[in-house]
Amino acid sequence: MEKRSAAAHVVDILVTSDIHGHIYPTDYRTREVRDMGLAKAATIIRRERLVSPQLLLVDNGDLIQGSPQAYYYARKQGDRPHPAVVVLNELQYDAAVLGNHEFNYGLDALRTIVRDSRFPWLSAGITDDKSNEPAFGMPYITKVVGDGIKVAILGITTHFIPNWENPLHIEDLSFADALETTRTWVARIREEENPQLLVVSYHGGFERNLATGLPEGRGTSENQAYAMCTEVEGIDVLITGHQHRSLAAEVNGVTIIQPGCNGGAVGKVSVEFADVEGQWTIAAKKAELLRVDHTIAPDEAVLELTRDMESETQAWLDQQIGQVVGDMTITSPLECRRADHPFIAFINKVQMEIAGVELSHTALLNHESEGFGSIITMRDILTNFMYPNTLTVLRLTGSDIREALEQTAAYFRVEAGGALGVNPSYIEPKLLHYNYDMWAGIEYELDVSRPIGERVVKLMGSKGQPIEPDGHYDVVMNSYRASGGGDYDMYRGKPVVKEIDIDMSELIADNIIQRKIIYAERSSRWKVVIDTAEHE
Repeated sequence: MEKRSAAAHVVDILVTSDIHGHIYPTDYRTREVRDMGLAKAATIIRRERLVSPQLLLVDNGDLIQGSPQAYYYARKQGDRPHPAVVVLNELQYDAAVLGNHEFNYGLDALRTIVRDSRFPWLSAGITDDKSNEPAFGMPYITKVVGDGIKVAILGITTHFIPNWENPLHIEDLSFADALETTRTWVARIREEENPQLLVVSYHGGFERNLATGLPEGRGTSENQAYAMCTEVEGIDVLITGHQHRSLAAEVNGVTIIQPGCNGGAVGKVSVEFADVEGQWTIAAKKAELLRVDHTIAPDEAVLELTRDMESETQAWLDQQIGQVVGDMTITSPLECRRADHPFIAFINKVQMEIAGVELSHTALLNHESEGFGSIITMRDILTNFMYPNTLTVLRLTGSDIREALEQTAAYFRVEAGGALGVNPSYIEPKLLHYNYDMWAGIEYELDVSRPIGERVVKLMGSKGQPIEPDGHYDVVMNSYRASGGGDYDMYRGKPVVKEIDIDMSELIADNIIQRKIIYAERSSRWKVVIDTAEHE
């Protein structure tokens, strides 16, 4: 592959985002090789450096959490540098942006990550309450590349983190509105730094359709990238993430890139400059996705750097911790969400036992979950409990419970021909299957042929007693949902009865280890129906 001439005056930026701890190209459920992971992405990055030796390399957040290896590191081997940081150091990243999942293991762990990194972590909107200064170093960096072309890279993180994260993990931090932070800092950088190229690396996604401009998603300010492109003057390139989408396009003259997740692609933005009266001026911009596929071999140096950690992780995952009597396998996620399933019933039972309450709800967190087979290993636990959620008990009214059930019932729609289907807003622009909850301790029925907001056609206690609108009920749920995550606004500000600050995966694993044998049972106390005769 030929190197570019210096006369080309092209600045290349390579981007990874939402790696979620995936380094080896491994499906941790099956141990099969997949087209993913930092090791394969590294091969693309090294190839691109041969063409553009001065390229800029940025990670856009959600780096350190999400894979079993990342979990194993956090829980078992935290005294060593994080394997993903080791790889980014090896590949000579110029910067990384804080994502929401960087906070999942607490501030001490995050500060260790920052300390071990040979690159800066950027986020302009996250400040220390005591100093009112950026909490993790610097908001932006500048680099001079090529023949004197000055590039500024501003880091921005979605400000929705307090809606999801354990408060102890973000203590004494403030999260400013991402859009307003971008507006303020872009203007400041333009005035103080006068760069020829200004890049915003935003761990957040798009709230509108890129082609039509029509709203997408839930209408919250979790994602604000479209507004950044259309309302903020001075952005040349906008790196995005968080939604796990594959995007390479232009919005209102701003070149945008979003390279999916888990190392399945590397984003590339090329910016060509022309000399206009002695000043470098942008002449053209191009965004593209460099996809990982079967022709890309993983980088051997990266594999070697993390080989010991990978071997230890695989051995740990294969440890048997219990067995099942009966059938807890999931053959269809849709059917699992349609009526009580032994796997879901077990999770709710464990949650109620741990919390000491009689009402619980949980979600199928991994849409590809196969439940539990006859033998349960740590691999099964971590593939079913992908997120480091803890448990929270909220005191709710009967009206809150009904409202929450209406929210969860919005997950479904009736397809042509009368079949049960999934509301498209839970699929695009981001998969949100985990925002559908299944309850234990109550009896209920959802008729999804009815309009959204009017689908709860039966609701009573487990023994047939009424759920009183003004009655008070203690309900255990994961910490993400208790904070209102997934647009469960009825939970915001409700009294917290109890917090169990232990990772849910650990709670489930410990319960199985203690029992040794668990039994597949179901309550048959709830179901989803379509146009039942009794409600016609």
